[in-house]
Amino acid sequence: MGANPPGKWTARTMKGVILAGGLGTRLYPLTKVTNKHLLPVYNKPMIYYSIQTLINAGITDILLVTGGNGAGDFLRLLGNGKEFGLQHLNYTYQEGEGGIAAALSLAEFFVQNEPVCVMLGDNIIERNIGQVVRAYEKQGKGAKILLKEVKDPQRFGVPVFDKDRILRIEEKPKVPKSPYAVTGIYCFDHDVFDIIRTLKPSARGELEITDVNNVYIERGLMTWDLLEGWWTDAGTFESLSLAGHLVSQTGTNTP
Repeated sequence: MGANPPGKWTARTMKGVILAGGLGTRLYPLTKVTNKHLLPVYNKPMIYYSIQTLINAGITDILLVTGGNGAGDFLRLLGNGKEFGLQHLNYTYQEGEGGIAAALSLAEFFVQNEPVCVMLGDNIIERNIGQVVRAYEKQGKGAKILLKEVKDPQRFGVPVFDKDRILRIEEKPKVPKSPYAVTGIYCFDHDVFDIIRTLKPSARGELEITDVNNVYIERGLMTWDLLEGWWTDAGTFESLSLAGHLVSQTGTNTP
């Protein structure tokens, strides 16, 4: 949905980046002893779902950005990705909490000049996003985001529309101008890293991914699609419980 800019690359293998750092303070005291993304969601560690989502979309060159005292636990759990059929799984470490955009900036050495699909490690979805990834590859440049209609959009980045065109994204607005949330799945070209370098910290001292998306919107290089099936994050006790319930009742595209 939204007009696609003309393409400037063809049939490349997209890189995948999963952001699984942060301190997980909303899940304290569980996160006192481990990273949030290693907590169980029904019968699997949370991080399994985002890894499998990228693999199911055809993305097998994956970097995991983690942090905190439990970072070494990812290596013990995941190893080199053999359990997922990967030849190799890449890791990098984020010190502290600088925001989603700051975490993504650590992936520049890995992504280089390729397009990248970025996924927040606490996002869990029901369906396969392969079609979205293919559409972005054909798009050729700029960015693509996935939206989902939710009951509480004020918790998220919320798009403001003019018909089917996004004018801007507002971060956690008190009065949302649409019922849609920007999910934690993004496709970017390599210009994303230059954009991040221009950002200034927000009021909460972080580099915001919403600011990155708004730059692409201002340049006329943002498209969007609606995410099919259910979607939830798992960053609060309520959403962690909901994620486990949804997986147990309906399953996901994770084997």
